[in-house]
Amino acid sequence: MELTPAELTVLGLIVEEPRHGYDLEQVIERRGVRRWTDIGFSSIYYVLAKLEKRGLVRDDGDRTGGSSRRVFQATEEGERVAADQALAFIADLRAVSHPVLVGLANLPLISERTYDEALRGRLRRVEARIAEVTEAERSQAPLPRAAREVFSYSLSLLEAERSWLAERVRLPDE
Repeated sequence: MELTPAELTVLGLIVEEPRHGYDLEQVIERRGVRRWTDIGFSSIYYVLAKLEKRGLVRDDGDRTGGSSRRVFQATEEGERVAADQALAFIADLRAVSHPVLVGLANLPLISERTYDEALRGRLRRVEARIAEVTEAERSQAPLPRAAREVFSYSLSLLEAERSWLAERVRLPDE
């Protein structure tokens, strides 16, 4: 059974611990999940319904704080599917769309000066993003291993991009 990145993200957070929709939103926001997967606030409940229909999560019957919030927990099948899909996502090399590549492929359309300005602006934004991610990781410590690995991988990618940009920005006009 294949899951979308949004489905695996929600299911993984529920495997981590039973949660209700609002709690999922809080964890997604706190960990910066939307920066690496497409999951909106309104889609959390849609994803939960899909996972429940497929037998991967179930309402545990508990209501938090006397409210009517449904708390979901993973089924055994949900735990198995989540583990299998997590391994597949880690092991498989999948093409990822990078809009910057579309821009680079169209360099003949822009001047060298404009390109250099764009690179310098992107470098500033990447450096700001590195600072944001570093602070988000620090402020949430201690984090579960999965979250630490996501932060580590994200920072590694950002550092690689910063290095590439810094090299390009220093290049003289050709």
